Order: sequence, then C-alpha cells, then structure tokens
Amino acid sequence: MKKYFIHFLAISALIFSGCNDVLDRPEKTKPTDDNYWKTETDLRLYTNHYFPQYFVGYNSGWSSQYTPLRGYNFADDFASVGKQTNFENSIPSSRGSEALSTEWLTQYVGPNWNFAWIKKSNIFIDRIENRMKNLISEEAYNHWLGVAKFFRGFEYHRLTSVFGDIPLYTKPFDNSNYQEMWKDRAPRNEVMAQAYEDFKYAFDNIRLDDGEPSVNKYIAAAFISRIMLFEGTWVKYHQGDNELAKKYLSFAQEASEFIMNSGKYEISGDYKSLFGSFDLKGHKEVILYRHYDASKGVTHHIASYSNAYEAQVSAPNLALAQSFICNDGKPYLNSSVADANKLDIKNMIKTRDPRFESTFIDHPKVQSATLLYASKFIDRVGPTYWNSGNIPPQYGGVSNDNDYPVLRYAEVLLNWIEIKAELATIGGPAITQADIDKSINLIRNRDLDEVAINKGVQKTAPMKLSEINDAFDPNRDPEVSPLLWEIRRERRMEFVFEYSRLLDIKRWKKLDYMNNEKYPNTMLGLWINVPEELPEILEDKEGKPRAVQVVNEDGVKITYDGTNRDKMIGFYVPENAKARDSFTDRSYLSPIGQAQIEQYADKGSKLTQTQGW
Repeated sequence: MKKYFIHFLAISALIFSGCNDVLDRPEKTKPTDDNYWKTETDLRLYTNHYFPQYFVGYNSGWSSQYTPLRGYNFADDFASVGKQTNFENSIPSSRGSEALSTEWLTQYVGPNWNFAWIKKSNIFIDRIENRMKNLISEEAYNHWLGVAKFFRGFEYHRLTSVFGDIPLYTKPFDNSNYQEMWKDRAPRNEVMAQAYEDFKYAFDNIRLDDGEPSVNKYIAAAFISRIMLFEGTWVKYHQGDNELAKKYLSFAQEASEFIMNSGKYEISGDYKSLFGSFDLKGHKEVILYRHYDASKGVTHHIASYSNAYEAQVSAPNLALAQSFICNDGKPYLNSSVADANKLDIKNMIKTRDPRFESTFIDHPKVQSATLLYASKFIDRVGPTYWNSGNIPPQYGGVSNDNDYPVLRYAEVLLNWIEIKAELATIGGPAITQADIDKSINLIRNRDLDEVAINKGVQKTAPMKLSEINDAFDPNRDPEVSPLLWEIRRERRMEFVFEYSRLLDIKRWKKLDYMNNEKYPNTMLGLWINVPEELPEILEDKEGKPRAVQVVNEDGVKITYDGTNRDKMIGFYVPENAKARDSFTDRSYLSPIGQAQIEQYADKGSKLTQTQGW
C-alpha cells in the first residue's frame, strides 16, 4: 500500500511549475534544465508533481475537481431542485488552457483541452532517454522511463475520454515548430494505441516497490486495469470493434490478475471505515491512498458535505436507491426479504446490501434535495454533531483530514469480473461460479461494524450464477445481458459517488439513463410519510402551506395545499423539479472551443471540431 502527502509536493511545484519546465536564466540557487537531470532524486522530485493531478483523492482546501460527491455529481444517480442540470448544448467560445493544473470539465469527467501534461511527460521521457541513461543503472533507467510513460498514457486516456480524437504528441518540440504546434487531431484509436504501448512498457518495467511516495507496479497495474477496461468497452460499444476490444480487455485482465495473484491485498474491514478513517496506513484493501493531516495544513472539505448539516443540492435519487440489491442477493422486485418492496429509508437500511446503510443517513434530511442524505465520506462520529451548533473542525469547513482510498482492491476485483464477462461475449471463456466467488462474493462478505449490526443490517447473500437469468430483475435494461447487468449493479453500489458512474454509463453507451422523461425515478426521492416523518417541511414559519409534492402509489403527483395533509405520502419530489432538456449522442464527447479553431486558422492550419458538434 502506498500513501502520499500533498505537503511534500511543493518542492516539485517550485522546480517545474510552468509548461516549459525550463527556466530562462540560470541562477546559482535554482535548478535549470541543464543542471537538473543528474540523479534518481531529481527524477523522483519531478514525478511528485504528478501526484495531486492523477491521485486526487479528496483534493485539497475547497477544490472539488475530481472529488467524490462534490465533484462527481453529474450522473443518473443524482437529482436536484428545479430543472435538472442540462448537457452542454452549444460550442463554447473557448475551451483550452496551457496551465499545469487540475482544471477539469465536470460533464465530461476529465481535463480541459490542455496538453501541458503531455508536454511535461514528453520532456520527462526525453531527459531520461537522452541525459540519464549513462548516469543511472539499467534497472533504474527502465523503472523511471516506465513511470514517465505511465503518466503520459494516463493523460492520453483522460484527454481521449473527453474529446475523442486529439493531437498526438510523442516528443518535445520548440514552440517555433509550427508543424507540430498546429497539427490537427489524430484518430482516437491511434492515440490509444500509443497509450497501450506506454502502459505495456510501464507494466513490464516499473519496480514492485520504490518507497513512499512513489509509483510502483501494483499502482500502475490497478490504473491499467481501470483504463484498459474503459477503452476496451468503449471501442466495443461505440465502434463495434471486438478485436480491438479484446486487445485492451486482455491487457486489463493481465494487470488485474497480477494484483490478484500477488497475495498482497484482500477485502478487509467494514465499508464505512474505508472513507472516514483518519489513517489508512496498513489497510489491506487499499493499494494507494491520499493522507491528510491538519497539523501539517493538509486538509479538504468533502467530509463537511457528508456531515448531515451542509446542504446537498445534487442529491441521491430513487433510481440509485432502487438499484441496491436486497440482503438475500436479489433485486427488490423478486426478493423474499420481508418488506423488500417498501422503499422508505428506514426499511431500506435493514433490507438492503450493507453498503446502503454505510452510504446514507438513516432518516430523511431536509438538507438533501431529495431528503436522502449521502454520508459515505465521513466516519460514524461526524454526523452526530449536526444539530449541536459546535461541529469539530475535522467535520466542518475546510479542516477535514480523513484519508481517501485512491485505489482499492475491490475495484480490481470488479474490473476483473466485468473484463471476463465482456471477453466471454467476444469469444472468451464463460464466467464460472468460481469467478463470481473470487470477486463479487468476496466483496459481499465484508465485515460489518457494530453500528450497522445494531441497526439490523445483514451481509448480502453470495451471488449464485445459476440464478442469474432473464427473469432475475424485471427492471433490467433488455439490451444488457442478465449477468452483465448484475455486474454493473455491483459497481454502482460499490463506487457510488466516487469516480466511476458517469464514465461507466458513457463507456457502455448508456448515457440515455440520464433522460429524466424516460427514467422518471432519476428525479424523485424515496418513499416518505411526510406528516409522520418530516411534518416541518409542510408549512413555512408563518404557518402557510408550502408546495411540497409527492408521487403516490398510483403515480399521481400530489401537492400540499394545507387541507390534504393525510395524502402527503409517496415518493418525494424535489422542489420544482423539472426534467433536463433532451440530448443526443454528441454529448458523449466535448466540443472544441471556437477560439481554439480560430487560433489554428490564424496560423494557416485546421483544427477539426468534435464529431456531432
């Protein structure tokens, strides 16, 4: 397991804070490009600058880019008051940056039109190959070249996941080289072919262990598992290219099995402690984590928005809640668990997979737009202060210092079982019960903590492959096989509010799940008896009725008018909720800014716009 401390990264940022990585004028007290590349220490310092960019965790301060809950809040898991957030519907005036920053595009879950990090990695690779080869051992040379190529491949993936085709840069070049500077986009498959080769080299050469903080082979393999699964399923579902899908998925499988066969990691402890712990050191499930420490000024604010006090304007919806499996291992429409079909919070806490209880407050909260409040990213103690008027700093404001598990063994297992299932559809061996047992069923057998046990929460029964058929879940998307549907359900439960949901439905070509008209439960909260559970929301401070709405068991929307209190029982409707505008397949990828296209034209070149835009 690896950790890193943001506090230590200032050294690297001071040395290489700009896009060019070369200081114009040499000074005795500052490193320059000419005198820097001498030792492994120099290389290690250079890589430190990558950590907050690619291993973001809870980010830092008030920054929410690439953060769970606060950053990743645009998907079919969320509903809000008013009109639901629309997809981008016009070409932006500008979309680009040259800064080495974590700037991102929320709706596309990735970076801006920015090639500074590709340039940084190309410089890194060039300096290792042309200045360091005779200064360090062959083993060290191969390791550091692997690290540099790993980060370059990572950025190729992030950029193609947002824009599709992008310019392919593989060497440093001077800004006066117009042919390189102003070249058009290369096909996505060409770019990802280069990323594949970068990852192959990284996987074969990065050290098993290189101390802390550093990148080792296990970290690289876990990200390769994630990224190659993404690209393999993208080309399968968007391009219909099964051979290319097989190439990427097979590499993803190899990387996953390297970790699984190592014996270094296991599903360990309870789910809640993975996200609320103040020190994940030694946790057997964690491959990489970001450590925070208020005494060193290294803090974040994500726990504050899980503390049951701060507002959640993008809040978990009914569609997400319905996706949680019951503790007998069956979807609620086919479950034999008593009251499985009662979709109120307290009942679902007792009848669903334990991850439900670990993810949500166990009663309706007005601080949530849907009344279902997400409390996944805080410990058990934090939410108990919500009404005290004195929230301790570790649970409020920007002083949170609980750790974040950047890479978990559970992800490797769920990547692996999905990889195997996808390969089985294009000529690979069929999934077996043994495959399920060494992946999904290991995760379902996680420990429960005392709080969950006292609420009546039970472990979910193991998945039985023999039971997974067309009738297993009446709500299944008919275009998805029963087994893949259940594997995808497991991902949704496991990674809720983390990095993956929007990226998952994009790679599966299922962005349509965000169509509120087609899937109205994406715009509702859970079942609630308002007069009994939350009567205070029915009237304002002057006793006037508020236009609270529920959808009753007949599907009729009921609005409170001051005389129908007894009818305010049903699925909660967020205030003034309206469906997002319709969208098309062009929403899978981001357009290029008009300014960038015009900038190319001014140089006598052409920058092609994203397909569909």
